[in-house]
Amino acid sequence: MIERHTLSVLVEDKPGVLARVSGLFSRRGFNIVSLAVGPTEQVGVSRMTIVVAVEDLPLEQVTKQLNKLVHVIKIVELEPAASVQRELLLVKVRADPAVRSQVLEIVDLFRAHAVDVTPEALTVEATGTAEKIAALLKNLEPYGIREMVQSGTIAVGRGPRSITATAVR
Repeated sequence: MIERHTLSVLVEDKPGVLARVSGLFSRRGFNIVSLAVGPTEQVGVSRMTIVVAVEDLPLEQVTKQLNKLVHVIKIVELEPAASVQRELLLVKVRADPAVRSQVLEIVDLFRAHAVDVTPEALTVEATGTAEKIAALLKNLEPYGIREMVQSGTIAVGRGPRSITATAVR
């Protein structure tokens, strides 16, 4: 059975770190489902949120090797129940005047927002769990999806604790 794991990896903001981290996963045969990288509240530190699909391979092996990389500061696996995980979607949907109100009802139902409107199309912005994003796309599909872009998962642990507070070298 394939399991998905979400890793929050704090790294030094240096050239080549992303290539070394992603290369480690590919060399070990792990499929990266999602990868998002961005700055943290600490100057010079970036957070990689990596969702990996694991099939009967111990994830611990990869995390130990990640910890050996010079620019990796800290790794935490974020359990879905103990974290907030979100994705961002921008989707352009065919929405001529005849169906626009129906499309806008779906957008509203999913608490998404129309961010661009033209006579023939509507661009929608949505954030949420992977499941919510997939459900929105399924509901918009009959109207004709013209173009879409979806971010990788970003995640943070629930509660007051921060992995960056004690991790900075």
